[in-house]
Amino acid sequence: MVDVTYKRKPKWLTVPLPKGEEFRQIQQITANRGLPTVCEEAKCPNLGECWSSGTATFMLLGETCTRACRFCSVQTQARPAPPDPEEPQKIALSAKEMGLKYLVLTTVNRDELPDQGVGHMLNVLEQVKRLNPQLKIELLMPDFCGDFGLVDRLLDSPALVLGHNLETVSRLSSKVRDPMAGYQQSLDILRYIKDKRPEQATKSSLLVGLGETVEELFEAMADLRTAKVDFLTVGQYLQPTKSKLAVEEYVHPDVFKKIELAGKKMGFQYVAAGPLVRSSYKAFEFYMSRV
Repeated sequence: MVDVTYKRKPKWLTVPLPKGEEFRQIQQITANRGLPTVCEEAKCPNLGECWSSGTATFMLLGETCTRACRFCSVQTQARPAPPDPEEPQKIALSAKEMGLKYLVLTTVNRDELPDQGVGHMLNVLEQVKRLNPQLKIELLMPDFCGDFGLVDRLLDSPALVLGHNLETVSRLSSKVRDPMAGYQQSLDILRYIKDKRPEQATKSSLLVGLGETVEELFEAMADLRTAKVDFLTVGQYLQPTKSKLAVEEYVHPDVFKKIELAGKKMGFQYVAAGPLVRSSYKAFEFYMSRV
């Protein structure tokens, strides 16, 4: 993607560790309730920045996924433990105590459940909104194996943004993602949301550094626009463990600038592109910038 392939992690991927009283207080709240935040689980480099701005991301339905994507560090199992029935109330109370302005809820895949976890998601959304009526909520959801009926159940939820990550370009999708996922399946889910509910804001995310070309990346972005996706984030893939896919390339910040400009020309309402960008990066600020 760029002329130079960096063998070691470059300096632009180095960030200071989060610290301060506010960070410690929020960390204590989530720890006391046994709630996994994606911010901590994924060792997100933007954790301190997001928490201080009033944004946090919680992972629903446990810490074990039924899929085994080769870019993701989440543990996998065919039949994980049942969802915690107290999770909806725990998240609602934590969001209130943390004084959040914007809450991102993401989920593991729970393909083994009859409704793939949709009922639990709705319960969380409703309880959070009931206790935090001013809170803006974004749901980053699975593909539900392409089941549009399950998507329908979320269209009247309190989530202002419904997201689903395409993750990578078409050529690499089968290498990077679990066999149960699919490039076209993900696009179909995103397109279905907009076809059924045109006013619903949608979002997706792509990782770079997995071996894609610039042309392939722009093609994936164009496919997302064809599916009428509103918001896009693009970030550098970082190998979470030695058993996962190796980084093929560390993409220079200048290339991310070009990606951002290209995305804006394609018609995305906002594009967040950068080495440290993740799907929930500055979600509140970017959402508010377009309303």
